[in-house]
Amino acid sequence: MANHMQLNFQDASSPIMEELMQFHDHALMVALAICSLVLYLLTATLTSKLTANTVNAQVIELVWTILPAMVLIALALPSLRILYLMDEVNEPDMTLKAIGHQWYWTYEYTDFKDLTFDSYMTPTSDLPLGHFRLLEVDHRVIVPTNSTIRVIVTANDVLHSWAVPSLGVKTDAIPGRLNQTSFLATRPGVYYGQCSEICGANHSFMPIVVESTPLANFENWSSSLPS
Repeated sequence: MANHMQLNFQDASSPIMEELMQFHDHALMVALAICSLVLYLLTATLTSKLTANTVNAQVIELVWTILPAMVLIALALPSLRILYLMDEVNEPDMTLKAIGHQWYWTYEYTDFKDLTFDSYMTPTSDLPLGHFRLLEVDHRVIVPTNSTIRVIVTANDVLHSWAVPSLGVKTDAIPGRLNQTSFLATRPGVYYGQCSEICGANHSFMPIVVESTPLANFENWSSSLPS
């Protein structure tokens, strides 16, 4: 999760989030190069006593037309690639349905019989020592590590958004509509998120906690739940 005064992204825990962070660094370097070039040209223009006739400067016009187009292509191609990767859901190992309510989440493991529970934020008065205020829940989403998880997201009342930054997941929950996304947690851990769509007075109090665990531990957890 994010640390105090953190300026960068959270550590990536899925291949999609790694791709997003690499594209962010790529776009940042392009922006830095553009700013450096503009600053240099501005400084040179203000300090130089030489003047040039730009009325018929076809070469300059050609350069400042083609160069921005090349920059846009360099940004658009990797962006479109990641966009299609995020929308692709190929043969998921498990399907999870997340239903947004005011102001809690309901989760259904559709591959299991009667495996459904509600997830509420843990009140500060009941929070165990060392847990995170406003981020911990009474029932976590448990998923196996290194397994493709398809998440079907919807809502029961108003707009919500199911978002877990470390996994690179953010999908709107819309009443009467099923949206889907997927993620693959590459290592065991606990990943925190929150509803990312203003949904009412207690919008800030419906966190999301995804716990990634080895497959054997996940099977033990699912079999230990009351039927």
